[in-house]
Amino acid sequence: MTLSALLATEGPLLPRALMRGPEEVMRPERLAAIQPSRVSASRNLIARASRQRWTITQKAFDIDEKGRGHARYAIEAGSWRFSFPIFSFEPSSRERTGRIIGRAWDMMGALVEGDMSPAAVSALQGELPKLYEGRATPNTLTWARSNRSGRLFDLAVNALAKGEQPPVEALGGTCYLMRNTGIDGNGTFGTKSFLAFEKDHPLRASLQAQMLTAYMMRVFALDLVQHFARLQGGTKAAGFAPDLARFLGVGNGSALGLMFFVNNHPRLINQWLTIRETAIAHGKLVPVGRDAAPLRTLASLLEKAIVARQQDRSEYESFTPSLRIAEDLVVIRRELDALIALAQAGETGATPLLDFTASLDGRVHAEAFETLLSLLIELVPDVADSLSDTLVIDEELTGRPEMRLGRLREIVRSDYRWAFDLDLTSERSQRYVWYKSRTAEEPRRGPREEIGEAHNLGLDLPRLIVALDRDLSQADPKTCVARFLLQHPEHRLIATRVQALAGLPYHSPHADIMSEDFVPAQITRLLNVGIHGIDKARDFLNRNLRGVIFHGAPTPADLAAGTADPHWFYPPEPRS
Repeated sequence: MTLSALLATEGPLLPRALMRGPEEVMRPERLAAIQPSRVSASRNLIARASRQRWTITQKAFDIDEKGRGHARYAIEAGSWRFSFPIFSFEPSSRERTGRIIGRAWDMMGALVEGDMSPAAVSALQGELPKLYEGRATPNTLTWARSNRSGRLFDLAVNALAKGEQPPVEALGGTCYLMRNTGIDGNGTFGTKSFLAFEKDHPLRASLQAQMLTAYMMRVFALDLVQHFARLQGGTKAAGFAPDLARFLGVGNGSALGLMFFVNNHPRLINQWLTIRETAIAHGKLVPVGRDAAPLRTLASLLEKAIVARQQDRSEYESFTPSLRIAEDLVVIRRELDALIALAQAGETGATPLLDFTASLDGRVHAEAFETLLSLLIELVPDVADSLSDTLVIDEELTGRPEMRLGRLREIVRSDYRWAFDLDLTSERSQRYVWYKSRTAEEPRRGPREEIGEAHNLGLDLPRLIVALDRDLSQADPKTCVARFLLQHPEHRLIATRVQALAGLPYHSPHADIMSEDFVPAQITRLLNVGIHGIDKARDFLNRNLRGVIFHGAPTPADLAAGTADPHWFYPPEPRS
């Protein structure tokens, strides 16, 4: 019996019945395969900005030929208005780094609600360079900093100054001219807490303020290159061709710190994965008539993904090269063409995408399959946008001291079955320690024999679960949790976490992060690619990732004019 027929015998088709279980979704290798989609933060921001026709206006741009000076932009997002002041600096190798220990950047800026007075701008200029010792001015949402992409930035300036477009074959290796080196908000430095955002705030959903900040970095990078080109080339200087301006995004680098983000934000991880799985289920249920319109839309999107993968100039160390993914996307497209022919002949059911996706699962590369699932979401844009608006999360984890131990153990055994199947005792499984570097102030992961005595900062979830279960098995199941924790205070953190997340399917990766077999880049990739919506995320040493945000995204002119392409992602390389 086919999947669609099986579900039909059980009553109405419910999206929840089609959602994959955590035993499949939460495996690290599957999380790493998840691809950008309309519910990714950057794409969701562009969808809202396009729908509401946000306007971005350059209000000031006083920067000299060495890059020293300031700029300011105004952003109108519906009934809301924001300012984005920028302080630009001459590039210097001294204390300049993409890491958090840096003390010099090519650009620093802030996203601020409303207009800013000269006094407020002056105060911001004094506080921003202090970074961790600084204090944000009122109504500030984020602080940001970024660096130019050195050689490619200068290459673009020199080409435009001559009246030429920069060579795509050079820019296509990274697809950006400036790289984000830090966006801070949600109370950091005194910025506005995200939970304090008003109900009609356009950036209320999780990560939206950060994404608008990153988009403004991209706007500034393009403007700065063209500004330098005019200073250098005068009247013969050219501006970016529109298709090249869209092709170039803003770079982003991430490292092991995102592991702590996943550990510390389980409700956010669960809600985002729930949103994505729900949207995919709705996409599978799209009705298809004899015109096969949804299938033809899907085929067009697949073709874009194939071309983008075939043209990808990025080099990958551990992750599968794009050409390999393209091969399987071609297989999917070929089988979709056959399905379109059947639909047009009236030989398919009402929802043929159910059986179509099921038939491909396991036959094509996971990244190719996840690409297909992401594209299904494009068939239900209104559903996806509505679901994304629910990403407003109170992440405080609160325990239930009155709960009986028998019930707590039931939750442990039900929600964490995976933890009991892991090897948690061998030397290989306990080899690594997570710690904070004394010199770089950044998260690190190293072998125990090399690190020596260090406080382990990693959430050793499976061992905490197994240890809790062991002590619960020896306690009276009718005893309350409060009394148990008086005897076993070492279990307070994990017991609270288990209670607070009970019943949520997608909150924690099913992994032992202490094991030698664990690949940190797999979890970093979930955040970067799936949740943030970063393209061409390439790995380094199985832990660091670099990619590009807003690759192909509409320009401010596109947004204001209402001409933004709703399917702007997977852009083809511009023709020279």
